[in-house]
Amino acid sequence: MEDQQAGRPISLSRVTLSRIMTAVDVNLYGTVHGGVLMKFVDDVAGAAAARHSGGTAVTAAIDEIVFLEPVRVGDLVHAYAQVNWTGTSSMEVGVKLAAERWDAVGATPIPVATAYLVFVAVDVAGNPRRVPPVLPEDTADQRRFTEALIRRDHRLARRRAIQKARAEHHPDVV
Repeated sequence: MEDQQAGRPISLSRVTLSRIMTAVDVNLYGTVHGGVLMKFVDDVAGAAAARHSGGTAVTAAIDEIVFLEPVRVGDLVHAYAQVNWTGTSSMEVGVKLAAERWDAVGATPIPVATAYLVFVAVDVAGNPRRVPPVLPEDTADQRRFTEALIRRDHRLARRRAIQKARAEHHPDVV
């Protein structure tokens, strides 16, 4: 059995990516397509998960994504991610997107989306591998860690309830 790994501070997992949104990112309404932002969220979250785990990590679930404001062509969007919680091989990564409007020089970036994703660290064969525990460093990190546990409990309870309902109402259907 593998020995318990030393923990790593949350700050070591933090990643920031920035991208200017262009005309190829636009939807039929003239704003940036939600799918473009979702990929950006997944990219930055994957970088944070890989940084924390020290290797490959794959997306297991997008727990929640909330779009707060539309993003426009020309906006400079910053994606901030960090590992909030770790299990044996899984990690919750929190992401925030903020946009600098192209036509508002010097303005404070506005929040445009938030998301929570679950990643699993994998080895070269694609099998789950252990991740080091994440170590909250301040009260904000501790709050995020506690909230991540609540989201994990809800995911597991929802999965159990769905499996139970399927077994009771449709035992022959998976």
